[in-house]
Amino acid sequence: MRIGSVLVTIVLFALLAGVIWYAYTGLTAGPASMPVEGYIALFAGVTVSMMVGVGLMALVFYSSRHGHDDLTIEIDDEPPPQGTDTSDRTGTIRPGS
Repeated sequence: MRIGSVLVTIVLFALLAGVIWYAYTGLTAGPASMPVEGYIALFAGVTVSMMVGVGLMALVFYSSRHGHDDLTIEIDDEPPPQGTDTSDRTGTIRPGS
């Protein structure tokens, strides 16, 4: 492994250790209950996140079923017919029909 990869790995493991320590100290801080505002914020955050996720997945399925994900250009790979002039032919790309 190169020194850069080793350094990135060490930094990422240090960040992971910090997150684990922070979570442990937060979870063992004592019997503090969450206020009503905290529950309201939690409910609102989960609700909005779910609405965004469902909306994006609906758009993915809609665009897939209605052909919005199809190719927009068509590459002409067919050889030209016999007897045609191909001096200006450079792999024609024409818009899809």
